[in-house]
Amino acid sequence: MRILVGVLGGALVALMLVEILVTYLLPRRVKRDPRLVRMVFAYGWRPWRRLARRLPAQAGDTMLGLYGPFGVFVNLVLWVAAMMLGYACLQWAGHSHLAHGHGVDFGEDVFFSAATMASSGTAGLAAHSGFAKAVQVIDAASGLAVIAIVIGYLPSLYQAFSRREATVSQLDARAGSPPSAGRLVLRTTRRGGWNALCAYLGGWEQWVAELMETHLAYPVLGFFRSQHLNQNWLAAMCTVLDACAFTIAAAPREHVDSARFTFAIARHAVVDLSYSYRVAPAPPARDRLPPEDLSELLRQLREAGVEPSVEPAAVAERLAHTRAMYEPYVCAMSQRLELALPAWLAPDSPTDNWRNTEWH
Repeated sequence: MRILVGVLGGALVALMLVEILVTYLLPRRVKRDPRLVRMVFAYGWRPWRRLARRLPAQAGDTMLGLYGPFGVFVNLVLWVAAMMLGYACLQWAGHSHLAHGHGVDFGEDVFFSAATMASSGTAGLAAHSGFAKAVQVIDAASGLAVIAIVIGYLPSLYQAFSRREATVSQLDARAGSPPSAGRLVLRTTRRGGWNALCAYLGGWEQWVAELMETHLAYPVLGFFRSQHLNQNWLAAMCTVLDACAFTIAAAPREHVDSARFTFAIARHAVVDLSYSYRVAPAPPARDRLPPEDLSELLRQLREAGVEPSVEPAAVAERLAHTRAMYEPYVCAMSQRLELALPAWLAPDSPTDNWRNTEWH
């Protein structure tokens, strides 16, 4: 019996250490196994989201925003608690030579394991056998390693969040809040034509690539929400994809290279992230750009003095093909993470955040 408990305890410690290493020190894997503790975080999101939906919009968004930081804390607590239990099992399996060479009950083993990992006093308990001393040393070393890893992890996490949000906020002046690809296209092409739009979209290539890397490395970032209710990272990504898709479909061929490159990395990002968040691609519940909206967007574009390079029917055909490459993924992530997707066509609105940040 003691041998079995010892084997199970050692396996539990090993699994938790591997999970911590995979989470904190092996950041670039799309497939992240094992994930015993992270499953608790993933399944806890469903009832949390269900409860948030019943609250008023602002209170619900605040509750959803708490889940990311809360998940970081809960995962850490579960990892450490499981390791403490595993070390206690090892001490018990070795007959717990903790009190003057005599055995103690399992509760004392748990206390000794927890106190050793936390580097606090052990209330008169001390390891006497060689096995108990070895387990104690490994236990204490694990505690110090976890603290050191977490101290390095949290600044990286919040720096990635800050960089993401700084760029999301920059989209406000051109695309509005909530953002709209149609608004982005019209505002940018009015002064510089297709060249200005393609140059602007090319500037998003670096942001998209960095977002993909950070959110694959730290999937919990996807649950961190923006400071404004009408902004979120997925809406920004979708707006950029929409604008790139429209540019590829309607702009002259000599102007679309930058948009193509940004579209390629953004599409790569949403596919990998949908896999990371374990969501299967799903078509949108309704057409985000019905034919009448596309006709209106093309009309407004002509009024601004910018002509599509092909006929409206060809624009619609090309655009439908390109949208099918990414919309099922962003729609699935939108439902999973409870992040609203942007509309394609939206009029100029006084609700842009830069217009509404005055002191009240």
